[in-house]
Amino acid sequence: MGSLYRSEEMRFCQLIVEKDAAFSVVAELGKQACVQFKDLNPDVNSFQRIFVRDIRRFDEMERKLRFLESQIQKDGMQIGGRVDDGDYEAMPTAELNQLETTLNDLERDVKNMNESDALLKKNFADLKEWDAVLNKTDEFFAGGVDSEAQEELEEQEELGGGRQAEKAPIQKEELGGGRQAEKAPIQYVVGVIRRERIPAFERVLWRACHHTAYVRASDIEEQLEDPETGDKVNKSVFIVFYKGDRLRSIINKVADGFKAKLFANCPRTSKERQSSVHEVRARIADLQTVIGQTREHRFRVLQAAANNHMAWLKQVVDGARGRRWFHAASSLHPFQVNLQKSVYHTLNLFNFDGIGRFFVGECWIPLRDIDNVREALERATEASGSAVRPVLNVLETSDEPPTYNKTNKFTAVFQSIVDSYGVASYLEVNPAPYTIITFPFLFSCMFGDLGHGILMLLAGIYLVVREKNLIARNIKDEIFGMFFGGRYIILLMGLFSIHAGFIYNDMFAKAFNIFGSRWHNPYPNANVSHWIHEEEVAKRDILFEHFQLDPGVAYDTAAGPYPFGVDPVWNVAENRLNFLNSMKMKLSVILGIGQMTFGVILSLQNHRFFKSKIDIFTVFIPQMLFLGCIFMYLCLQIILKWIFFWVKEEVIFGQLYPGSHCAPSLLIGLINMFMLKPREAGFVMNETRVGPNNLLIEKEGCYLTQWYPGQSIIEMILVLIAVICVPIMLFGKPIAFILEQKKHKKAHAENITVHANVLTEETEIIANGNGKAEGGHSSGGGGGAHHGENFGDVMVHQAIHTIEYVLGCVSHTASYLRLWALSLAHAPIAELSEVLWHMVLSNSFNASHNLAIGGIAIYIVSVLHLRRAHLLDSRPDGGPVCIPARASSALLKIAPLQGGVPVQILPRTRLSLRAVLVQGAAVQGRAASRSLRSEIKDQSTDYLCLAACLRQ
Repeated sequence: MGSLYRSEEMRFCQLIVEKDAAFSVVAELGKQACVQFKDLNPDVNSFQRIFVRDIRRFDEMERKLRFLESQIQKDGMQIGGRVDDGDYEAMPTAELNQLETTLNDLERDVKNMNESDALLKKNFADLKEWDAVLNKTDEFFAGGVDSEAQEELEEQEELGGGRQAEKAPIQKEELGGGRQAEKAPIQYVVGVIRRERIPAFERVLWRACHHTAYVRASDIEEQLEDPETGDKVNKSVFIVFYKGDRLRSIINKVADGFKAKLFANCPRTSKERQSSVHEVRARIADLQTVIGQTREHRFRVLQAAANNHMAWLKQVVDGARGRRWFHAASSLHPFQVNLQKSVYHTLNLFNFDGIGRFFVGECWIPLRDIDNVREALERATEASGSAVRPVLNVLETSDEPPTYNKTNKFTAVFQSIVDSYGVASYLEVNPAPYTIITFPFLFSCMFGDLGHGILMLLAGIYLVVREKNLIARNIKDEIFGMFFGGRYIILLMGLFSIHAGFIYNDMFAKAFNIFGSRWHNPYPNANVSHWIHEEEVAKRDILFEHFQLDPGVAYDTAAGPYPFGVDPVWNVAENRLNFLNSMKMKLSVILGIGQMTFGVILSLQNHRFFKSKIDIFTVFIPQMLFLGCIFMYLCLQIILKWIFFWVKEEVIFGQLYPGSHCAPSLLIGLINMFMLKPREAGFVMNETRVGPNNLLIEKEGCYLTQWYPGQSIIEMILVLIAVICVPIMLFGKPIAFILEQKKHKKAHAENITVHANVLTEETEIIANGNGKAEGGHSSGGGGGAHHGENFGDVMVHQAIHTIEYVLGCVSHTASYLRLWALSLAHAPIAELSEVLWHMVLSNSFNASHNLAIGGIAIYIVSVLHLRRAHLLDSRPDGGPVCIPARASSALLKIAPLQGGVPVQILPRTRLSLRAVLVQGAAVQGRAASRSLRSEIKDQSTDYLCLAACLRQ
């Protein structure tokens, strides 16, 4: 697996390059995608570095490119596809200067065109409004609105005179004073306002003018363009008749408040208005010609910019990623690569030598790529024409190398998922390759539907097959980018969902019978027909509500379980949620604990690689024991319960097992295990049978007793081992650290010789007899050695690690139950699916004369499936196979009749009582009263649950 399994081995190198060749060298190294430079000037401000002016220059060019891009998109043009021709050479200085000049000219020209276009639009809008005002004013006067206004104003003056006698001085003052206001001629003003503001404008104007203004409005049929926003708006022309200059001032203020535009120079006569209309329309025609030519010129300029935009962007945009990892252009999208600014960002990490002629840089390089880097340095030196070749020295350092995992377009998305939770330490096992399988597999456990899986697979295939075409289209939608980036995940999730759909036997909420159900129908045809006839006569579903299949009679034990997946008979069973709850919940626990165990085993690979025996004995082994004594033991119990406990009476582990109502309760048993609660052994008091039905005398709470010999002692030992593992994980490593420190100090002290001069009273300490201090203690690698750490650091780290692991085992097991919860949320609601199938789909497909009805019905069902509720009842596992009477025809197709077996259909009341008892391993069934259980067990026929008791 190479570096995909474990991160690349890195080397710390020093690069010495001549100043004139530095740009070419760094640009060539950028194509290798495997060099990470270290900042040698951490204390220098970003604005005080050597190449800050060059970076600012490219920032300005980037701003201009963003401006051009916004203008291109504003006009609805498409920017050319991504430039990925494999040529990632930096642009020469002369061409770069020419590009800068071109961008400056383009920005200036586009801004000038924007200003001219805005001015032309404003003039055009003004002319259109003026044309509408002239036309509407003619219409107003042609309709006699001036005469109506004269009469209305005089009437208002007469009516208001008596009521406002006391306020006459004030009124006269507002109208211009005394008799002069009354004798003032009627004046008018016209304007344009937005159509939706007309009602409010009229009300405010009426009140502000004290009922002495006459307003009429008429809508402009053509929508006008707002010059500021470019949106189409509906406007109206209004005319206001008034008397006096004071009212004119009020009208102006109200118009300003409503952003209405007034036209004070409107001609007084119709002849003058007609002449103005002809003049205005001629100007409008000329202005339209000018606007069209301006827009055509703008289109040509922006189209040329759009065609070259990606090539320019390749050189001067977005260099953030070049500051630490100087990736090659092939590892990123071309429009994201900075072939200029990234180089200068990287050169700012270098330092000068003493004479200022050479650049000195330090970097991390993968061991397998050092030869490729040396070849790249040679090519860069030849291209730059420098006579001094760069020097690449491998240095020794105590710094921890960075983690570098090589990826491709398939593994990159899985690596990003892992890195989002945490990056593995240097040379540790990389979990990403295992995530390629586990991630889509766990998703399929929640999304197990054959039909939905096929749709997801087709979507993934389309994104993968059309990959190059979609990249070339340069789609910038964020949601599409998310789906396209995870196209390989979608593909795998679709495949695994199809597999899970076969296991769950679910395709768009319908089961499919491939291998033939292992359940058969024990009811004779005559009885079934008689019961259905009685229901039709009664018109009520009271007498016979359910068929029940007794596993002891209706299940074909000789043929064994359904070959692959869930038996299709459960699709027509009313208690299928009980069965699916039990099965999927236990599967979720097994899968979750299995994945946690696999993660702990992977840590063993790290401990062995770093040769850390301390971690193996104080971390790995206690973790496995803790996980195994509690959670693996629980998984083992689940599997044994599935295999051995059946509905029939038999001897299991040397104990007589009466039936599924005594199947052990795993949840309560786990609680009793931690509480060390004493429990009786066996399920029955003795093997003596009593009563006419030869029933065994069962122990009270037989589902809570010991179900295999020595269970209490074994569980006590397991709990004790798990408890002992906690202090070992907590104190084992710190104690080993102390012992290692003492051993190191003792060995160091034995190799020290002290020479004392009595005359001069000077002393000299000599280590190893040669005056040199002994080197540091050897590293065990990984977590075994703790260079630079003290006991407190190790103790705190181990305490956090232990608490996190112990609590995480419990919380993660509970978290894996989400697989069960979300799977049930995706599973169909029985009643809804059945109604949709029988009332919509079946009727639609029967109407063969209209195939469109079937297609519409499928669409409706698909939409409803997407909106299915998550409120599924979390019922206990177990329960008989209850077949609704209305599903009898489906049952006859799945499970053929096996004639001659006498059966009965249970009434509603009897079924409800029995449903309390027969919950195999359920808490609710066991919480029922003893008298109720005794009453039902005494009945001759005992229909027991199937659920987790099948031999699967």
